[in-house]
Order: sequence, then structure tokens, then C-alpha cells
Amino acid sequence: MGVCKMKKKAPIKKIQKFAFNMKKHLLDTAFAAGESSAHVGGALSSVEINATLFSAIMRYKSQNPEWEERDRFILSKGHACLGLYTALVEAGFFPAEDLKSFEKTGSYLLGHTVKNRQKGIEFSGGSLGMGLALGIGVCLSGKKRKFDFKVYVLLGDGECNEGSVWEAAMAASHFKLNNLIAIVDRNKFQQTGKNKDIMDLGDLGSKWKSFGWETIEVDGHNIKNLYEALTRKRSLTKPYVLIANTTKGKGFSFTENNNDWHHSVLSRKHYELAISELMATKN
Repeated sequence: MGVCKMKKKAPIKKIQKFAFNMKKHLLDTAFAAGESSAHVGGALSSVEINATLFSAIMRYKSQNPEWEERDRFILSKGHACLGLYTALVEAGFFPAEDLKSFEKTGSYLLGHTVKNRQKGIEFSGGSLGMGLALGIGVCLSGKKRKFDFKVYVLLGDGECNEGSVWEAAMAASHFKLNNLIAIVDRNKFQQTGKNKDIMDLGDLGSKWKSFGWETIEVDGHNIKNLYEALTRKRSLTKPYVLIANTTKGKGFSFTENNNDWHHSVLSRKHYELAISELMATKN
């Protein structure tokens, strides 16, 4: 694959196809994992976000994965790795066959991301609250070396309970990192329940704005809205954050807003139901 470049007209059908294929890969991978349960819910809420980034926004060369001028993607909510691995397959970083090794002994595709830049995995993930700080370091490095790449960091809304997120948010604003784009997958759940019951985030957009970020709120499953938000003209002096309102487990009747699917085994019965529901959306 060559370089993925931004396009003036929203390539909706291309992104939709990319997202559809990601969902099919995700279901196949979770089912093949057997008793190794997968974080299906948080991965599904991020599919359209990742599909838009990897098929229409980010600049990269899958055949030259360490190309210095590439845009970087950091999955801060590392448990949602199937939302990244499936995007990397569609982007040409490794074959779909490799997904069968997910969480198997010797695999490079683990239940939380482990850095493997040859496969497109820029950073390890797992300990929540770390990704934004990593992104700041990469942005500062890029500016010092006179590169114009962008760094995209995908966070969870439950992850925003971490104080380290807000320390990083302050730093990004202080250093005027206009090459940093954060996306908050706001699916309103975390591992043990609803965010509003565990630690209510309130007006999340206003919080980010008060930390000096240019802020926009979008439907995280509306590809046109995502594309427009990611390609709009932005501030030259501020970092940028998208609050992407999503549904945990988006796409399937038994997973949507069902926090049991934060981390569960996909049985054959559920797999077959999900595939039938997915195929019904194809046209």
C-alpha cells in the first residue's frame, strides 16, 4: 500500500467498507480466541473512529512502517486493541490470517497492545492514562526535528478519571501542540459500570476547553461528521480534541450498551447472531 492521504471530498463509501471489514475481522478474531475473552464492547465503540483515521485521514506507508514523516496513532485505551488490529489489517500492515493468533502463545497480537512498529503498533498500551503523555513527547520530538506529522491519541472516557490525563492536557496546551489530536471515545461505560455512577465527568467538552484545547463534539459513529471534524481548519496554537459520543458494543443487538461485553467470551451462538446482523447492514 502507498501513502494514505487526506482527501477534500469525504470518501464515505470507502470508510464504510473499511469499517464493515473491521467488524467482520473483529468478530472472527474474538470467536477464534475461544476461552480467551476479548474486550469487544470498547473495541466496537471505536470502529468508525479508527476506520476514518486509517482509511482517509492519516499519512503512512504500510510497506515502510517506520517512515519518519508518518502520522502516529496511539491507542491509550489499550484494551480496545481489536479496534486497532483490525484497522491495521485493512490498512495493509499485516494479513488477516495473523488475527487468528490473537492472545495465543507467541503471538504479537496480545490482549493489550505491545509496541511493534513493523506491524503498525506504535506504542504499548494497558495502563490507562499514559497515551496522551506519550503523544506529547512524540509531538515535541516532531517539532524539534522539523517534521509536520500529526499524532492521534484515542482515549476512553472512563480513562479520563486518571489525573495523568489532565496533567498531560495542561502540558499540551502549554507547549502549543497544534500537531496533537486527541479523540475521546465517550461510550459512557468503564469496566465496572457507568461512568456517571463511578466518577461523573460532567461537561467533558468544557473541561477540555478550560485546559486550553480547541474542542469539538461529534457523533462517533457518523462517518461524515468524523471526517469533517478531522479535516476542518484548526487553531495554529492549540491542541485539538474530539469528544466522540459513541455506544459501547455498537452494531449488535446483544452488545450495545451492555457492559457485560466489556470483556467476555464470544460464543458460537453470539458469533452467528452477530454475523447475521452485520451482513444485514452490508447494503
